[in-house]
Amino acid sequence: MDRNLGPALNRSASWRTWIRATGLGLAVAGAGIALGTVTPAPALAQVSGSAMSVPLAPDAPSQYVVKMGDTLWDIAGVFLRDPWYWPEIWYVNPDIANPHLIYPGDVLNLVYVDGKPRITVGSAGATRLSPQVRSSPLTDAVRAIPYDLLMTFVGRPSLIDKGTFRDQPYVIGFRNDHIVGAEHGEVYGLGLGTPAEGSRFNFIHIGEELIDPDGGDLLGYIGHFSGTGRVIQTTSANRREPITHLQVLEMGREIMQGDKIFPAEVEIGDDFVPSAPANTDIDGRIVAVVDGVFAAGRFQVLAINRGKQHGLVPGNALAVFGRGEVVTDRPGAGPWRRASSTFATVQLPKERNGTLLLFRVYDRMSYGLVVESIHAIREGDYLKHPSFGHRDTGLSDFAR
Repeated sequence: MDRNLGPALNRSASWRTWIRATGLGLAVAGAGIALGTVTPAPALAQVSGSAMSVPLAPDAPSQYVVKMGDTLWDIAGVFLRDPWYWPEIWYVNPDIANPHLIYPGDVLNLVYVDGKPRITVGSAGATRLSPQVRSSPLTDAVRAIPYDLLMTFVGRPSLIDKGTFRDQPYVIGFRNDHIVGAEHGEVYGLGLGTPAEGSRFNFIHIGEELIDPDGGDLLGYIGHFSGTGRVIQTTSANRREPITHLQVLEMGREIMQGDKIFPAEVEIGDDFVPSAPANTDIDGRIVAVVDGVFAAGRFQVLAINRGKQHGLVPGNALAVFGRGEVVTDRPGAGPWRRASSTFATVQLPKERNGTLLLFRVYDRMSYGLVVESIHAIREGDYLKHPSFGHRDTGLSDFAR
């Protein structure tokens, strides 16, 4: 049964009771084992002998054909109420090379193994796994989130973590004693090694500091696109490091000495899937919205003040909560309210604003893409484990 992704893509987060599945063990050991009849899914399915359960989508199909343009987050949302459950039900066939990859045209079947739901790759009407050989190139595989949205950000980063800033190649000077770089002029770069002639790089000017709101530590910097250059040649010039000559092809602003140099074409690791953080007590804050806009919506990039040191990995989903406005309690507000010079203030609840999926994780800072936006997301908003504060269980109190 073919299925349109539209409802899943536009579905706002309807947060329900979430019980984290643990100790998932695949009962199917290899190819050639019958998995049983493909049947529609119940709303809630057991995945282990314990009370743990995976909340399937109420209208989860028994079969879905992957289409060009699908993302793994969207596909997971077709089958699951909460897409970060994907690793809990995905069946990894050991007889397929790169078994975690899904391609357009693949048929995903929701089946049951010993009464437990699994998503398998097969053909329409097939319920048996057998050894297969992939003929599709890896670049055609479905990615967790929209790849093209991330390419621009990574090639022209506007949020730069402290470690990347320290180690990144930079502009050391300009030809003909110029003090800034101009279009069609030449720029000298240091730290690039020996890139191939014709390789393209972007120049990024370093701006404001990104400060951790929890401790005041420096996390990184805001980056501003200055321009794009093409490698002309590389010379040694009696230095330990070669100097790279680049011709400026495009200008965003004046290129200045000290501007950082980034490859214009960057491969983004896509070997991750939507998942929940192992650290169920994770919390954090949004420290910046890409391009410095006031509020973020779906498919915008954010920087957060948590990373590897806090147990995060690429693919982890985080719930975003608003800060909760402080309002003045004015009893009897209106034309009949009594006059008073003092009123109490009330902190409104921190409501869930959306979901963030991490795609780059550093020691103390990470970048994420907004995959669900219920309300506008702003700098300073709070981050929690995606299971935190589901509407079915009530909004838990924040530790802060």
